[in-house]
Amino acid sequence: MFLRTESLSQFIRFYPVVSVLILIHAIVFIATSLPGGLGNEILFTLAGINGLISEGEYYRLVTPIFAHADLFHVLFNTFSLVLFAPALERLLGSVQFIVVYMLAGIIANVATWVLQPPFYSSVGASGAIFGLFGLYAAIWLIYKQGAPMEIRQVMVPIIVISVVMTFFSSNINVTAHIAGLIAGIFIGLFIFQQRRRE
Repeated sequence: MFLRTESLSQFIRFYPVVSVLILIHAIVFIATSLPGGLGNEILFTLAGINGLISEGEYYRLVTPIFAHADLFHVLFNTFSLVLFAPALERLLGSVQFIVVYMLAGIIANVATWVLQPPFYSSVGASGAIFGLFGLYAAIWLIYKQGAPMEIRQVMVPIIVISVVMTFFSSNINVTAHIAGLIAGIFIGLFIFQQRRRE
């Protein structure tokens, strides 16, 4: 489930939405790394800055999902996408997957806007990725021992470790991580309970 054995062309064919998200990460990171202050200006334009959101720049509830603060940030989130997103795109289908991914990310950014002070700003796909973690948690909650072994033995410990690390790491948007996870759990419970009844 989490072991990637596909060639690049197969990966793109099997997981088109994940592939596009990875490409967007790369393009946006290159743009925000441009010299002469241009990169910083682009990053500022994309960042979720609470005070500016309150002034009506609501697009900032979406754009932070695709922007990252530094190389480690973008590599970590992109690596998480490569590992954990393909199985969900295959399970949900491309359309439902991107809807769930974006919804979790937006909910995470809305929670940050509502719960953090006006000067607070953030970027990163972590809220959306924690939403994917929430989907895996929902599968485990619904199916228990019937859930795939990889979810029980790999994802559940990763989710627990990720939540714990959220509170002990610096420069982490704790609100987005937790809100994204909770959103993913509730979205997943809705989706997979519906599927179980069919």
